[in-house]
Amino acid sequence: MWRRSASFILDNQQRRKDVASSSKPESISLSPPQLSSMADAFQNPNSSNPKNSAYYQTRAAHHGVVTSDWLAQAQAAVGRPPDDQASSEPEVPAAAAAASEPGRPFCVIDEFNNWRKQPDLAEAVAAIRALATVIRSSEATTMMELEIELKKASDSLKSWDTTSISLTAGCDLFTRYVTRTSALEYEDFNSAKSRLIERAEKFGEISYKARRIIAMVSQDFIFDGCTILVHGFSRVVLEVLKTAAQSKKLFRVFCTEGRPDRTGLRLSNELAKLDVPVKLLIDSAVAYTMDEVDMVFVGADGVVESGGIINMMGTYQIALVAHSMNKPVYVAAESYKFARLYPLDQKDMAPALRPIDFGVPIPSKVEVERSARDYTPPQYLTLLFTDLGVLTPSVVSDELIQLYL
Repeated sequence: MWRRSASFILDNQQRRKDVASSSKPESISLSPPQLSSMADAFQNPNSSNPKNSAYYQTRAAHHGVVTSDWLAQAQAAVGRPPDDQASSEPEVPAAAAAASEPGRPFCVIDEFNNWRKQPDLAEAVAAIRALATVIRSSEATTMMELEIELKKASDSLKSWDTTSISLTAGCDLFTRYVTRTSALEYEDFNSAKSRLIERAEKFGEISYKARRIIAMVSQDFIFDGCTILVHGFSRVVLEVLKTAAQSKKLFRVFCTEGRPDRTGLRLSNELAKLDVPVKLLIDSAVAYTMDEVDMVFVGADGVVESGGIINMMGTYQIALVAHSMNKPVYVAAESYKFARLYPLDQKDMAPALRPIDFGVPIPSKVEVERSARDYTPPQYLTLLFTDLGVLTPSVVSDELIQLYL
C-alpha cells in the first residue's frame, strides 16, 4: 500500500494553496485565460472543460498556461542565473568559435564531440548545441539552402549512433521547433536566419535547463522517511535526489548494481558524496527488497507514443514487481526524449548491444543476450516528470502530437 499517492500529494498542494491564497496572487493565465491548476486537473478531472484532458493543465512550457507557483519555478529554473552561478552554464567549445573564422571548414560531428566533453551535458543537448552552431556558421543564401544544410547535419548526427533514441528525437524536435512556421518564407533571408538562430538558442537553453525543472516539479512527491529504489545511472534522477537532499529531506535510496556496466554503483557513489543513505543491491534482489520501498524512480532513454519508456535493461521487470506490490513508478525524462516510436513488444525496436564480461570463459555454443535496454509499457508507470510538467502515461501521445506538429 502506498504511503503517499499522487492524489495525496496533489491534494496537499491544493490545501497549502488554499491556506496561502490570501497572500498569494491569483493564478496567472497567459493564453488561453481560464484553465485550472495542475492540481485541480488531477484532483477534479470532471470540473474542467471535458474537451481538455489533464495533459492540457501541465503544458506550461509550451502554452504559457501556468499557476503562480509553476511560473515561479519555471522562471527560477530557466531564467538568467545569478553571478555566482554563472559558471554552471555550459561553455561554448572552441570548435564553435573557430567555425565563425572565414575559410575554416565546419564539421558538425566535431562540434558535437566538443560539446560532449562536458560531463554534465546530455548527448541530445550536445547535438542540439551543435545544430545551433550549424545555423550560425552557415553560408547559405536562401532559406531552402539553410534548411537542407540543417537536415544534412541532423542526419549526420543521427547516423553517429543509430541506436540512441534521445539523440534522434532531440535532432528531430530541434529541426521541427526551429523551422516549424511558414512565416519565415515571407521574410528577407537575414531576418529569417536571425529568427532561426534565436529559436535555436532558446531551444538549446530550454533543453539544458530541463533537468533542473524536472527536479523542482518532482519534489512534492518525495517525503521525509521514504525509501526510493533507482535503477542504473540517470543524470536527471540524480538531480532530483540531489535537490531533495539540498532541501534537507530525509530519505534513503536503494541502488541496483546495474550490471554489466555497474551504473548503479556509479550513482551510489554520487549519492554518498551528498551524505544520502544508500544501499547497493544486486539486480536480482529487487523483489526481495520491494516491500521496503515506497517508490521507484527511473530515467528513460526514450519516451514513446504509447506512454511507455525505453530504458536500461531491467527497468521492465522492476516496474512489474513494483506494480504487483502497489508501489508507484515515477519516470524522470526531458521532453527532448519524446520519440515517435510505438513498440509493440520487447523485440520491436532497434537493438542497442553492449559487451558483457561474465568473468569466466563462455563456450562458443552458448548464446549471450547482449541487449542493453528494454521497453516498459505504460500500464506499469504512475507518472512522468518532465520539463513540460507532470504527465500521466495516457497523455504522452497528446504531447507528442503537439511537439511534432
